[in-house]
Amino acid sequence: MPLPAEFADLESFQDWALPTEPERYAKRLASSMDEMQALYDAAMPRLEAALDHCDKHDFTDLPEDVRTLMHLLQSVVMVSFPVECWSQPRVPDSGAAYLDLLVEPGF
Repeated sequence: MPLPAEFADLESFQDWALPTEPERYAKRLASSMDEMQALYDAAMPRLEAALDHCDKHDFTDLPEDVRTLMHLLQSVVMVSFPVECWSQPRVPDSGAAYLDLLVEPGF
């Protein structure tokens, strides 16, 4: 699903617009720091405008293009710690530990 027209410049990152946290986390772990940095650098300057755009719609009835944008923003959050703090996809010193999200916000 395409992004809203105002965010067409982010289309090349559409593979990050994943609907669930486990999918986003798996994408993060499978991605290089260069790939995460590229997403971060492209999306962060657009973050406020993208959030404002999403906020114009009822969360329980988002148009598909806005839902895609929201999922992309969730991936930006997912890569922010690796990019800003850790310089690696995994949480430092966490070994093989992981958490499974059992319930996600619904629409």
